[in-house]
Amino acid sequence: MRVHFHGAAGEVTGSMHLIEAAGRRILVDCGMVQGSPEAEARNFAPFPFDPAGIDALVLSHAHIDHVGRVPRLTLAGFNGPIYAQAATADLLPIMLMDSASLQEGDAQRANRRRKPGQPEAMPLYTREDVRDALAQVRPLAYAARTELFPGVELTLRDAGHILGSCIVELRAEGRTLVFSGDLGMKGTPILRDPEQVREADLLLMESTYGNRNHRQRSETVQELGEILDAAWRDGGNVLIPAFAVGRTQELLYWFARHWDDWDMARWRIHLDSPMASKVVQVYDHHHALFDAEAREVWRGTPNPFRLPNLRVTETAEESMSINRIHGGAIVIAGNGMANGGRILHHMRQNLPRRQTRIIFVGYQAEGTIGRRLVEGARWVRIHGHDVRVNAHRHTVGGLSAHADQQGLLEWYAGFAPSPPLALVHGEDIAREALAGEIHERHGVDAVLARPGMTLDV
Repeated sequence: MRVHFHGAAGEVTGSMHLIEAAGRRILVDCGMVQGSPEAEARNFAPFPFDPAGIDALVLSHAHIDHVGRVPRLTLAGFNGPIYAQAATADLLPIMLMDSASLQEGDAQRANRRRKPGQPEAMPLYTREDVRDALAQVRPLAYAARTELFPGVELTLRDAGHILGSCIVELRAEGRTLVFSGDLGMKGTPILRDPEQVREADLLLMESTYGNRNHRQRSETVQELGEILDAAWRDGGNVLIPAFAVGRTQELLYWFARHWDDWDMARWRIHLDSPMASKVVQVYDHHHALFDAEAREVWRGTPNPFRLPNLRVTETAEESMSINRIHGGAIVIAGNGMANGGRILHHMRQNLPRRQTRIIFVGYQAEGTIGRRLVEGARWVRIHGHDVRVNAHRHTVGGLSAHADQQGLLEWYAGFAPSPPLALVHGEDIAREALAGEIHERHGVDAVLARPGMTLDV
């Protein structure tokens, strides 16, 4: 077996790893690069391999930085099966159709501004391209050992990151390769804890938060309640950039759990996402993947997805109407890095107001508006306009969907013996810190994967 690293190797987005085994070529993830305009332009570059020569694609979960270039791959000639856990397979149409819609919209806006002689802007892919790619998806259950090809077996295990997220285990030629995917935190609401894998001849492990630990979840939830209470006293709105799958569901879960003690009935809660109702249907269809406490909460009152004051906005007109509200509203909208989507319209209206609170509940990639706000920027440019930032900013790291340094170290320590490993899906400052801790505790020198690097299993 041999691994070629082509994405999320020295950065957090664009996950893509090519495995050669038993004469077959298996791609694990085909994610979109996210961040600055220069970074996102790389999504249009040709793949560093022949897509027509790929025999199968395995997806670790449905976040766009892991699946966002799948339609581009099929356009370029890949026509093999796409394997994904069943919940991921149900989320894929929602995520990719939304992505295609954004791509088409961006191209249309660019063409309206196009000057004579400039080439026509084209979307990365269209909704029709998404429909073609989805025909190749093959859903799998957790823990089912599947023979992809003679001598090549795949097993998907629960990674506890989002609904349907997977640890990918490939066996071939007497060797086992394990890719952690994105690992969740133990005790994350709704989801089960990441499954412990015991053996690997090579481990590819994420390292997003390899240099830091999150606050205790109980402290984080208390902080969230305090922020909401302070925002109510100030009379402003609360903006929460969040992706449609993952943190959005956890936020609604905590609103339901603390309905009375946070006095949530006083708020107007807006889930400003055309995907939201579709995602709710997927969650409702996969209760078996919830932890026991979440199943109990879903049977209770109020149900997190059906709070009496929750309004899910579908149309652009409904979204724009929220901007007429100057206080008493909680607005959850994508995208989670505040680098696109409807949250930008709400930020443009609300960031100049001192009574506004903006809460970041997930990782903010280099080059994104979210990252600049977290780092204290006083001005940000949104849709060509310079916007003054007077709003209060809060980073609530304890709600992260990613394991922190301690969680990653504990998961690695569950292997016996300690396997060789390559660190992916992390910036260098995080990977170097995690590699140092692993060497000190286990005597293993982690490889910091780079694009174009190859490792034998």
